[in-house]
Amino acid sequence: MTWCLPGCPTNLLAVPGLETPPLAMGGDDRMGGDRVFSFEHVPVMPEEVIHYLEPRPGKTILDSTLGGAGHAAKILQAGAALIGLDQDPNALSHAEERLKEYGNAVVLKQINFAQMLNVGSEICPEGVDGILMDLGVSSHQLDCADRGFSLRHQGPLDMRMNPAEGVDAAEVINEWDEADLARIFWELGEERKSRAVAGAIVRRRGVKPFRDTLDLADCVSQIVGRRGRIHPATRVFQALRMTVNREMESLEAALESAPALLKPGGRIAVITFHSLEDRMVKRFFKSRSQPEIDRPEWPAARSNPDFCMSRVTRRPAIPRSEEVRTNPRARSAKLRVAEKRKVVVS
Repeated sequence: MTWCLPGCPTNLLAVPGLETPPLAMGGDDRMGGDRVFSFEHVPVMPEEVIHYLEPRPGKTILDSTLGGAGHAAKILQAGAALIGLDQDPNALSHAEERLKEYGNAVVLKQINFAQMLNVGSEICPEGVDGILMDLGVSSHQLDCADRGFSLRHQGPLDMRMNPAEGVDAAEVINEWDEADLARIFWELGEERKSRAVAGAIVRRRGVKPFRDTLDLADCVSQIVGRRGRIHPATRVFQALRMTVNREMESLEAALESAPALLKPGGRIAVITFHSLEDRMVKRFFKSRSQPEIDRPEWPAARSNPDFCMSRVTRRPAIPRSEEVRTNPRARSAKLRVAEKRKVVVS
């Protein structure tokens, strides 16, 4: 699909500052003795996000994964208007309270970012100046036992970002066949013992269904074993979360819709935490930034009908090592940025 008019020049931007990426994310605070968790959130690489998206008065930025509203607050502080989207009603409620001081400069909607094209076009028909996608799960979601993401606290096997939609993790674990479980553990979790884990789960559920997170985590740990400081069930839980929330499908849909939402010269910044996500973003940006495409069976290269963007970051920005040491959850973060080509009328 073609998003830009033909004949537009391509400007690959040289952006300074990538040698020393700024600070990484900090975790949420825990309060009290009954595991009550704050939704306070320190965003990943906030200075780089502001540097690349360049929010200022007169601009509108779409934060398509609002989360704890850490990036959103900094965008608003810079004077831009904000459209904030999140499918998690708890996150949206927190963001509404946190950002209420900015009044009419903020529009919030509970929706998955896969549907951002219709919502964004309705709110801002002329297009937006920037889009942010932060694909990380918030510390609040990971630590809150009731959401079913936690490896260390007992909770229901849920893992849905929107508790009102879709199948939960319990249904996947207790009803999917062994081959499908092994596939998602391998493809989405990159778990090397995916087949053995799937087999153990199927055998165990034949005796007693899995009902809570600790039960599943213990079963997986017995097969995987301890590797360093990372919990043995981390990769399996990641695969379940990505499956339940259709994260890869949603990301693909969001990326496809982004160029249509951006004004010419507008930028999209994507923060990933998983190699599959990063590869999808990298390939999408590359496919939209090539003037020509070629195939072995063609006699010559042809114009790329999807050529509509320029890559701002040839290599992803990453958090500094010292920041990762203080916040291990930021260790795999990567930031990629692209810009929609400007239309030149000859």
